[in-house]
Amino acid sequence: MSNVETDPVEMLCGADTERGAEEPRVDVISPREVPLGGPRAMTVRRTLPQRARTLIGAWCFADHYGPDDVSVTGGMDVAPHPHTGLQTVSWLFSGEIEHRDTLGSHAFVRPGELNLMTGGHGIAHSEVSTPRTTILHGVQLWVALPDEHRHTERDFQHHVPEPVHIDGAEIRVFLGSLAGSVSPVRTFTPLLGAEIALGPRASITLAVDPGYEHGLLVDHGDVRMADTLLRPADMGYAHPGIGVLTLTNESDARARTVLLGGAPFEEEVVMWWNFIGRSHDDIVRARDDWQHASERFGTVKGYDGDRLPAPTLPNATITPRRNPPRH
Repeated sequence: MSNVETDPVEMLCGADTERGAEEPRVDVISPREVPLGGPRAMTVRRTLPQRARTLIGAWCFADHYGPDDVSVTGGMDVAPHPHTGLQTVSWLFSGEIEHRDTLGSHAFVRPGELNLMTGGHGIAHSEVSTPRTTILHGVQLWVALPDEHRHTERDFQHHVPEPVHIDGAEIRVFLGSLAGSVSPVRTFTPLLGAEIALGPRASITLAVDPGYEHGLLVDHGDVRMADTLLRPADMGYAHPGIGVLTLTNESDARARTVLLGGAPFEEEVVMWWNFIGRSHDDIVRARDDWQHASERFGTVKGYDGDRLPAPTLPNATITPRRNPPRH
C-alpha cells in the first residue's frame, strides 16, 4: 500500500532498547487516523510510525483498515507507486486485493495468505480491491531493510501458513517462528509476524525470543498483553527481555490480534512517502527517479490508469525525527 498522505512527515527511525526501571513492561500505542486520499477514501488507523515509537524490530509502518464496506467507500484503488529500501507485507482478514508490480507479478491478496514484496533499490506496484470484495479488512505493514541489503533486487513471495491450535487460540505464522510453526519466507533481519485469534475468555502463554521487542495490534476484542489491557485498534509494545508472552481475551466473543516482533533495529533510517533511505539526498534522488519514470522502478502493466505522482518535497533539508529519550 502507498502512503498517500499529501504532506507526509519525514522521520528518522532508530533503535531504542534502553528502558528505565520505572517504565511499564507494556506500553500502549494508540492509532492515528489517516485518510487514503479523496472524499470517499478509506481511512486507516496508523500505529507505526509515531512520535512515541517509530520501529518495532525492523517493522516501521503499520496500517490497520476496515471492516470497510466497499459499496460505500469505493474500496481500495491505489495506482502504481514506488518503494525503496523496504519490504511490504500484506495480510487480510476479509476481502480480496489484486496486486501488480514491475516484476510482472500478478497476484491476489486473500485472507490468511501472505504477500511479501521486496523493493530494495526500487520497485512499483498497484493495489485494487476486486469486484468480489464486499468488506475490506486487514493490515498493511512495512519492514525496513538493513543498509547492506537496502539496494537488493526486486522480489515477490507468497505463502499460506497452516494454522496452529493451542489452548483456545488459532495462530497463523506468516514470518519467523512461533508455537512450533516456521515461515519459509525470506527476510533480511530476524522478524516475527503472526495472526493470533483467541476464543472467548481464552488465555495463551507463548515462548518468544527474549532478544526481540514485540508489538501486539488488536483487531477486535479486549485483549490483555501481560498485565496491560488493549482495546480494539491499540498496539501494545513489549520491551526486549521477555521470554514468555501471555495473551488473554477478556471478551465473551472471539478476539483477533496481529503479533509483530524483531530484534531491535540498530540503524537509523529516514522515511518519507514510500521511500526509506539513510539521508535527505537518498529521498530526493528516489523521488526524482520516480517523477522522471526512471527504469529504477520499472513499469506496472495491466493497471487501468495513471501512476501516482510523488508529493512535493519540503522546502528545506528533511529533518529526521527520533524516538523520544527514555528517562
